[in-house]
Amino acid sequence: MESYEKEQPQEFQGNLQKAAKDMSVGEWVLTMLIMIIPIVNIVMLFIWGFGNPDPRRNYARASLIWMAISIVLIIIFYGVIFAFIFSLSSY
Repeated sequence: MESYEKEQPQEFQGNLQKAAKDMSVGEWVLTMLIMIIPIVNIVMLFIWGFGNPDPRRNYARASLIWMAISIVLIIIFYGVIFAFIFSLSSY
């Protein structure tokens, strides 16, 4: 029983090291190239952020959060602009 408890953390540490491997410059260039392509970039961010463990996981999640914040701010901005325009046109 004790040998099983001692082996489990070592296996777990090995899995973490595989999941958090460093990416080469070429892999990052490919990642940035994928981020340029419309629609594909959003799909890939969801795959990297919520799929199998990937070194891009935190980058993908942070990008999705910034996209959501940007969309909300744009909706608020345009709502204020349209409300201002419609309020002026009623006079």
